[in-house]
Amino acid sequence: MPTLSEADSRTLVAKSGITVSEWATATDPNSAVDASRAMGFPVAIKLCGNTITHKTERGLVKLSLTSDDDVRVAAETLLAATTPDDGDVELLVSTMARGDREFIAGLVRDPQFGPCVMLGIGGVLAEVFADVAFRLAPLDRLDAHELIEDLGAQAVLGSFRGQPPVNREALIDILCALGALSDDPTIVSIDLNPLIVVDGLPVAVDALVEHT
Repeated sequence: MPTLSEADSRTLVAKSGITVSEWATATDPNSAVDASRAMGFPVAIKLCGNTITHKTERGLVKLSLTSDDDVRVAAETLLAATTPDDGDVELLVSTMARGDREFIAGLVRDPQFGPCVMLGIGGVLAEVFADVAFRLAPLDRLDAHELIEDLGAQAVLGSFRGQPPVNREALIDILCALGALSDDPTIVSIDLNPLIVVDGLPVAVDALVEHT
């Protein structure tokens, strides 16, 4: 299934109102350094392209870079890891979102039920809870609230390790935005993984859109 690059996927979901981490694209190590300086360290750098879908598995993500030299070496390494099958690529530089809680959210098209919005517990807690819930799309705010309530690990949504509770209205905004995107028949699926909770607010730090 064709995919949009992470940059194009981020642009699409951001236009719908979903908060994404600050980011920029770069074509070479020097422009990656410039982008990193502009947004402030630490940063993450990823290889970005329409065929780059399994970045972590291929080692195409470099995290917690704290200096010009770190960024330059990471950018050179990522560009050197490209293959002919990758096609046109660029570098995506993003701020590092810090938080102890992660969610996964997305839009899927079920063969039987049609478009559905998904929400689940992500990160290191995903394997512990295997906690995922679905609602038919599009959905209103009450539907989104009930979707959140369907998660078993409700404690993760409250105050956590000295951090404020998850802003449920902000999370509802994201779920409703995903549901609204189901109106576009060219969108097959959307994967926001992870949504990191930063000071109570969920922020998408990766996005992948499949399309027809």
